[in-house]
Amino acid sequence: MTSDRPFSASAPPAPDFARASLFLDFDGTLVGIAPRPDAVVVPPGLATHLRRLSDALEGALAIVSGRSLPELARFLDGFDGLLVGSHGAEARGMAPPLAHAPEGIGAVQAALSAFAAREGLLYEPKTLGGAVHFRDRPAAGAAVAAFVDTLAAASPGFAVQPAKMAFELKPAGASKDRALTALSALPAFAGRAPVFLGDDATDEPALAWAGTQGGFGIKVGPGDSAARYRLPDPQAVARWLGMEG
Repeated sequence: MTSDRPFSASAPPAPDFARASLFLDFDGTLVGIAPRPDAVVVPPGLATHLRRLSDALEGALAIVSGRSLPELARFLDGFDGLLVGSHGAEARGMAPPLAHAPEGIGAVQAALSAFAAREGLLYEPKTLGGAVHFRDRPAAGAAVAAFVDTLAAASPGFAVQPAKMAFELKPAGASKDRALTALSALPAFAGRAPVFLGDDATDEPALAWAGTQGGFGIKVGPGDSAARYRLPDPQAVARWLGMEG
């Protein structure tokens, strides 16, 4: 497999459980996007399906999300496999790429929360940062971007992460492609072709990375992407993974 093919709307080939390793985003990939981050609806039996999928892959499965690790674990209660949160800064089941919060995190979170309250926007606290969502007020996007950029410039150790109708401050250096590199060094992933599924701008580095490592990326939903393949929504992801029923 190579990474030089143009992005297409074609569906990916069936999963090869004997040769592939799977890395799955959470929001927009395993579950639908909700108006609020705490309002996502987790499909019944998702944790059980993920356990079975991990067994079929002999442990070569990880959930890689921008959510805080404790929140991700709560939504996937019953799944005891590898979890990576905060864009690779937190992990369960392996040594995380980043094991401590950046200096000044309290001040950064307070500033984001105060700005969101002042502008009537939604603040999402995270273990190692925070996000301001403007899904209900799309016209506020430019103001959110400007505020977050200014705050990042004054806050060493943090970087801006654009997301769907949101801007986040996360630990500088944390990214999903770096998380996949670390995960791929684990014994369960050795010799397997990485396949990453994601839907957001936060996923693009990992989608591209998978294509350079003998595997491929799968973009979930619309939009241009570095991925080779596309699936339309989380329901199609579930069907592709054999997780329905």
